[in-house]
Amino acid sequence: MLEVRVADITTLEVDAIVNAANRSLLGGGGVDGAIHRAAGPQLLEECRRLGGCETGDAKATGGHALRADHVIHTVGPVWHGGDRDEPEALASCYRRSLEVARELGCRSIAFPAISTGVYGYPSGEAARVAVETVATHGSGIDVIFCCFSEGSAEHHRAALRELGWRERGSAFDPPG
Repeated sequence: MLEVRVADITTLEVDAIVNAANRSLLGGGGVDGAIHRAAGPQLLEECRRLGGCETGDAKATGGHALRADHVIHTVGPVWHGGDRDEPEALASCYRRSLEVARELGCRSIAFPAISTGVYGYPSGEAARVAVETVATHGSGIDVIFCCFSEGSAEHHRAALRELGWRERGSAFDPPG
C-alpha cells in the first residue's frame, strides 16, 4: 500500500520513519531537527556512534521517544540544477532506506519529501523520483509519503496517478 498524507512525521505510528538528515547525522533544521527534538537526546547519542552518512546512503537508529520503532537516516542531494546526478542520489536515498527497513523487519515506513527543504530540490521533480523508486522497490512494505504541505502532497499524488496508481482516499492501489 502507498499513501500520501500531510502530517507531522514524528507523530506517525509506523515501524520506521525516515529522517532527511545531513551528513553528520547530528541534527539540523527542518524534518531533521523536528525528529531529533521529538525523539529526545538518546537519538543524538546513538547518531554520534554511527560516524555520519554519505549522500544517497541510509543508516538506522532506534526511535527512542517517537512512536516509530526505528529512524532511518538518509542524506539527500543538494540541488545544483540536476546535472550533478541529483536524481540518482535521491533515488538511492529511497532505495537504501527501503533496504535498511527490510533488514530491520519493518512492515511500514514513512518518508518525508527528502531534499526539498534547504537542499533546494524542486518538489515536483523530487516527488516523481520518490514515487517511481518506491513503486519499483517498495514491494511488501506499506509506505506513507508524509508531506509537510498540501502542495507537496499533490505533487506525490500526481506522480502516482501518472504511473497508473488508483486513488482511494489517501491511499493508492497499484496499476492493473
